[in-house]
Amino acid sequence: MKKLLIVPAMLVACSSLLAQTNNELTAKEKKQGWHLLFDGKTTTGWHTFHKPTAGPGWAVSDGVLQLDPSVKDDRGDIVTDGEYENFELSIDWNISEEGNSGIIFLVNEDKQYDATYLTGPEYQLLDDKKAEDNKQQNHLAGSLYDIIAPSKEVENPAGEWNHTVIRMKNGELTFWLNGTQTVKTDLWDANWPELVAKSKFKNWKGFAAFHKGHIALQDHGHHISFRNIKIRQL
Repeated sequence: MKKLLIVPAMLVACSSLLAQTNNELTAKEKKQGWHLLFDGKTTTGWHTFHKPTAGPGWAVSDGVLQLDPSVKDDRGDIVTDGEYENFELSIDWNISEEGNSGIIFLVNEDKQYDATYLTGPEYQLLDDKKAEDNKQQNHLAGSLYDIIAPSKEVENPAGEWNHTVIRMKNGELTFWLNGTQTVKTDLWDANWPELVAKSKFKNWKGFAAFHKGHIALQDHGHHISFRNIKIRQL
């Protein structure tokens, strides 16, 4: 009987410990140069594109940064206050049924661009099963949106957490989803113009034109949650 009482207590303690690790850095991560982009409590470090602060549609609850699409005013993508060139980004995300969103990077905030996606390539976040935009392989979760399809479909179902890593180093771009490499390519090499020419971005002069920029979380009108957002510069 004594063992039966001890084991559940240990499991509860372990679960509590795991929960406390969200939005925190381990000693090893700090040594490796990781920095949190989300403190688990506020939207500090983020602002709505072309605005000074994050709009009310983006809120923090129980250690999760989430978009509430029921909020009608002052909506839009949020972007990091800082800009990044060579980096590794690690982030967890959880999307609603039929949901569509994205992580957009190398975003330029010059006033001539009125949307993040006009300059930034996108790591697609999607409910692959039920989202309307699931008809093309290069629109599925883990794709380089509208350019390169994921090598394998490894997304967890809507309502469950997924883990994404984006690595950008001197134009070499690599995506991972739930531990599986889904995309590997080189921006700005000899093959890049051909890839873009086959996409919807072919006539967008500012697209992927900047080697340094903000990181954006997309407001696509669907509920999306994020946690454990961390980055290290390479």
